[in-house]
Amino acid sequence: MAGNSFGKLFKITTFGESHGVAIGVIIDGCPAGLTIDTDFIQSELDKRKPGQSKITTQRKESDIVQILSGTFEGKSTGTPISLLIPNEDQRSKDYGHNVDVYRPSHADYTYDAKYGIRDHRGGGRSSARETAARVAAGAIAKLFLKEKGIEIFAHVTAVGQINAPNFNSNNLAEALNIREENIVRCADPATANQMIDFIDSVRKDGDTVGGKVGCIIKNCPVGLGEPVFDKLHADLGKAMLSINAVHGFEYGSGFAGSEMRGSEHNDVFLAGDKPKTLTNYSGGIQGGISNGMDITFITAFKPVATIMHNQQTINAAGEAAEIKGKGRHDPCVVPRAVIIVEAMAALVLADHLLRQRSNRL
Repeated sequence: MAGNSFGKLFKITTFGESHGVAIGVIIDGCPAGLTIDTDFIQSELDKRKPGQSKITTQRKESDIVQILSGTFEGKSTGTPISLLIPNEDQRSKDYGHNVDVYRPSHADYTYDAKYGIRDHRGGGRSSARETAARVAAGAIAKLFLKEKGIEIFAHVTAVGQINAPNFNSNNLAEALNIREENIVRCADPATANQMIDFIDSVRKDGDTVGGKVGCIIKNCPVGLGEPVFDKLHADLGKAMLSINAVHGFEYGSGFAGSEMRGSEHNDVFLAGDKPKTLTNYSGGIQGGISNGMDITFITAFKPVATIMHNQQTINAAGEAAEIKGKGRHDPCVVPRAVIIVEAMAALVLADHLLRQRSNRL
């Protein structure tokens, strides 16, 4: 199946299914000599793994990563890095009811129509389980970015209609501590409590709810991004929209910018040794190229499609049928999606950092 690779120079290819033996990723293009901190990679996976709290799926996976190749004495060798994450808690019997029935708003019908075959066990390759491989690869990309002083921070900014206020983006260490002290991963404690209570009530109703993840990238150098088709915001958008359940992406002023006048929206330059802008409606990207200001974007996630209610659908023969969700599912994906958003952003920046090296003599 095509479409399993992402990136051009810092390139990843993921493999595996939700209920298979394992999932994993091969990273090609990571420069040699990078210190591979396995504890950090594991800590990133721990933030995404299922079974973390009452507002996430209760599937139990330790997600212990195994590095199979590409490192020697704790350093990258410049050869492909292979990471493997075994599956431990599959319950394929939970999906016996939908062998020949399509779940509404899932990939069941489209995969079957495209390939003529589908893995009904948890969605197979279309499952969000695949994103663990991205987080593992993204952790290595983060290690590379850290060498350049680049910081990436994401947190839950909305659940349903509950929106968090702007946080102090000048102190990401403090924001990170606050985020990790609550199970919804919101950088505002008061809003986090409201979100948790709401998600839990939705879960008890057998329903699901969507949300938003905001992300800020600090200390990105000027010049990343290509001028036409591989604009930096275009690649960030592709990266975010490739994540399961993502239905929207906006950067900088986003859709709100369309309601403004140019005299309001233009980011006026300030004189100095390092040019800055008075405002940042551009979201740190102009002409598809980073301008040195903070890169900001928001990713919107739809409600999880599996709900514990009876729903009308069809079977493989096109006949009317009824289905009710079973098994273990997230009532809201955004608490675990935070780290996935960061990982995909890191992969984009790592790729463009390497590409930028070839743009000048």
